[in-house]
Amino acid sequence: MKILIFGIVASGKTTLSRKLSLKYNIPCYEGDSIAWGGEGEERYKRSDSEQLNRILEIDKKGQWIIEGTYRESQKCLFDMADKIIFLDTPLHIRRVRIITRFFKQRLGIEKCNYKPTLEMLKNMFMWTKNFEMKRDKYENMLLGYEDKLIRIKSVKELDEKLISPKK
Repeated sequence: MKILIFGIVASGKTTLSRKLSLKYNIPCYEGDSIAWGGEGEERYKRSDSEQLNRILEIDKKGQWIIEGTYRESQKCLFDMADKIIFLDTPLHIRRVRIITRFFKQRLGIEKCNYKPTLEMLKNMFMWTKNFEMKRDKYENMLLGYEDKLIRIKSVKELDEKLISPKK
């Protein structure tokens, strides 16, 4: 099974991917780890071709769960996935999570692959705003994948759909 979990910042993508990874024994990957190479101060943005090569490396392994925000450089994942989960968590919950995550990362309680600066916090709110402003674009893109798309607003809702899927 190849599962793509799509959503915006703080929607719960990483939590969901880890949960599904444990439940189905499928390796999970973050879209950020495809887009970015290196660690700490040595992080660098991979080119589109480097990202595609990384995706193909992952795909060769067979099953996967990849979670992330929409990136044109990773659009092929929508075609490669057997299932696409659009995690569309309500905006007010995402905003609280962004702030909570920032403080947990600053205090060292939560690990992150970037430096939790005020600039990064500002970017997360900007990305969230941009997502909402371009929501129609994403909704229209997803129309082409309705046959393999599951739309949810929470992890709990996915559990309910998997137990009693609606046709």
